[in-house]
Amino acid sequence: MLNQETTEKLIQMRLRGMAEALREQQESADVQLLTFEERLGLLIDRQWTWRENLALDRRLRNGRLQGPACVEDIDYRASRGLDRQMVRSLAAESAWVRDRQNLFITGATGVGKTWLARAFAHKACRDGYTALFIKALELFRNLATARADGSHSKVLYQLMKVDLLVVDDWVMAPMSDPERRDFLEICDGRYQNRATLLTSQMPVEVWHKQIGEPTMADSILDRLVHNAHRIKLGGESIRKERGGVKTAAKKA
Repeated sequence: MLNQETTEKLIQMRLRGMAEALREQQESADVQLLTFEERLGLLIDRQWTWRENLALDRRLRNGRLQGPACVEDIDYRASRGLDRQMVRSLAAESAWVRDRQNLFITGATGVGKTWLARAFAHKACRDGYTALFIKALELFRNLATARADGSHSKVLYQLMKVDLLVVDDWVMAPMSDPERRDFLEICDGRYQNRATLLTSQMPVEVWHKQIGEPTMADSILDRLVHNAHRIKLGGESIRKERGGVKTAAKKA
């Protein structure tokens, strides 16, 4: 009865991990072999793990990563020009996010840019950083809506404060003046404070043209390019290759 009351109190205090560990200890025949300090240490370890897992789940959910993508699952067999050593260096403790650097992933459609970006964001979340994955089209649509309903400053602040901002399909089309101004403000707030990851079908060399107005393009790229790592993917579309395999299998 006393143990049940203790368990209920632990749950009420939001110490669910400790409560679960206590139940397991009660059901274990070997628990009597442990000292009080050892049992207490196990309870505290479980609570710590439970809180860390809860925080990770929250970061992944808020990051909107849309499906499983992990750096451990990267396929290096495809001929995409992906540097294994560079990927491992970036993924190690997400040091580039810690150091507030940027990452560009470019290449043709279907070569895995989006998946790789999500994998880096997933690793950053596992390493304790907050992340947000968003398509460029959705980003600017949200900002236009926020400007209309009066929440523009709040949305900009949120975009500036997330540890890793991932913008997918960057500069697919020439930017409008409001888009340039919004993105410059985002870059200005994040420069040397937060990490940014951009994926694009357009090579970095044409970003200036896609951004448009030369002075603003210079300002945006100045805040992005100089502390950025670059991954340029080549080869055939992975989706196309996999589709071809399925087609061949059906014919066989």
